[in-house]
Amino acid sequence: MHLYSFRHKRSLKIAVSSFLCLSFIIHFYFSYTLTPQHPDLPSGNVKNLRGSIQSGMFTHSSVPKCPPGFYSQQELRPHLQRPFQDPWEPGAGGKPFVWRRMTAEEEKEESSGYKKNQFNQFASDHISLHRNLGEDTRPPDCLKQKFLRCPGLPTTSVIIVFHNEAWSTLLRTVYSVLHTAPAVLLAEILLVDDASTDDHLKAPLDEYWRNLHIVHVLRQKERKGLITARLMGAQAAQGDVLTFLDSHCECFPGWLEPLLARIAQEPTAVVSPKINNIDYKSLKFHKPDPAQQNYSRGNFDWRLKFGWERVPWEEKKRRKNETSPIRTPTFAGGLFSVSKTYFEHIGTYDDQMEFWGGENLEMSFRVWMCGGLLEIIPCSVVGHIFRKKSPHSFPNGSATILRNLVRLAEVWMDEYRWVFYRTNRKAASIFRANSYGDVSERRKLREKLNCKSFSWYLNNIYPEAYRPDVRPIIYGQLNNTGCGCRLDVEKTKKHWEAGQILKCNNREEAQYFEYTSQKEIRLSAGIELCLHANPEMTLVFLESCKSKGKGAAEQVWIFTRTNQMKNPSSGKCVSVAGGNVILSRCKSTSVGQSWVFIRAK
Repeated sequence: MHLYSFRHKRSLKIAVSSFLCLSFIIHFYFSYTLTPQHPDLPSGNVKNLRGSIQSGMFTHSSVPKCPPGFYSQQELRPHLQRPFQDPWEPGAGGKPFVWRRMTAEEEKEESSGYKKNQFNQFASDHISLHRNLGEDTRPPDCLKQKFLRCPGLPTTSVIIVFHNEAWSTLLRTVYSVLHTAPAVLLAEILLVDDASTDDHLKAPLDEYWRNLHIVHVLRQKERKGLITARLMGAQAAQGDVLTFLDSHCECFPGWLEPLLARIAQEPTAVVSPKINNIDYKSLKFHKPDPAQQNYSRGNFDWRLKFGWERVPWEEKKRRKNETSPIRTPTFAGGLFSVSKTYFEHIGTYDDQMEFWGGENLEMSFRVWMCGGLLEIIPCSVVGHIFRKKSPHSFPNGSATILRNLVRLAEVWMDEYRWVFYRTNRKAASIFRANSYGDVSERRKLREKLNCKSFSWYLNNIYPEAYRPDVRPIIYGQLNNTGCGCRLDVEKTKKHWEAGQILKCNNREEAQYFEYTSQKEIRLSAGIELCLHANPEMTLVFLESCKSKGKGAAEQVWIFTRTNQMKNPSSGKCVSVAGGNVILSRCKSTSVGQSWVFIRAK
């Protein structure tokens, strides 16, 4: 009996011990497999940060365990350490390129480089590929900014599209990423070749990067343009975030972390760096000035042209300090970061747009109208060579861009697309000919994402914009019936400017004008320029429209029963004298004072 009891107790102890051991092993196994392998170098995942996207937004979900506190400098060290650079080398520290007196051969080389690239390739070729931009001159708030280890910053794939880019600028762009982007956050650099024809960008480029496995070269077999090339890069990307750069950039220290931190905080934000100028002649890098923070943001005009404007006071008030994002109605579209998940959710690019042009405004309207954010992150600084014109051509040139803009207008601008068609008669012709392709899939995307109207965008995102009459009282060319000529003003340097004097001639391409509900006569193509009366000089000329509301007295016009254009404040009418357009005393019998709107065929 005692023997049986002893054996029973012993068996029970062995069973309990075995169970405890097995439980410990199982617990250890799952703890190991569910914990990041490098807790001291955490790297968050946008998908894990907010979960999957539902109804256009990320939802919260559990995140992997990660250590407390902030990333250290050691943890954020770049992929490649920059080699020592002699401060007296050409262009060192971001300084302008200075060369001794050129030989005849060097002058020829410089001229050839300008012609091919529309920037000083000779200077670029003599500046280090690893150029050090010197002291970090961003505002103090940016220098003090720290980044939480938990949940951690997401990884990014940097995508650089190029076509016949100069060797030195392309490589300097890549090296500037490798020397500044933290290794733990940089998943890869994807160079997407849009069918370059220059020999140095073929096998030599592949061979150059062969041993640096973080850099990959992807190639389009035929030239399809920026949009298609970026989509190729986005599809191949392995990082949580897509960061797009042009192929003639230089990244300033600390540029990447603020972009990724904002996306970690708000995954529906599409964020751009502050873009600083690299002079196309001297390659001087215009560094941030910590004492002067005069920021600009993106805008657009009714010709659907992107531009820059000063950040308005209301937006300045909203920001807490220099690390706060700047909300921007539009963005340039060349340099930006976006969560890959959100990029796909929001509809990537319109893949039926061709080559280049309009994709930045299309994405700007889409992001805002469909629940996202478009922001500039001032603590992120990237330099860009701004050329006077593009050195590259593509099939049908400006007609291709107009086709892209018509696609944009038809999907996103609602009734305001008619304003665009008034400002650009060629775009109106593309619309009438129905030669802009099928937009049904993009309209379905807008419906699926439950996007807001373009009026909502103007009211809430860009209330500072001038809102023209969707249907003005009348518009067309202004024809003087007595003299048989049309009101016309020639462009200065390819655009119209305030102060230009009007003429009356027989040019069939004379500008369209529109008579607004504010009794202004606005230049349709310029939209911000109005007919302005100057009684003292008896002249009529173009001037910036004075008000978004009630028109200025010098810019108010009424049409009399005898078709005279009368300025009530002066009591005078627009007249034609020898081809010149002047103000004179109103006479109902004057043949030079009768004006009617006509439409060109």
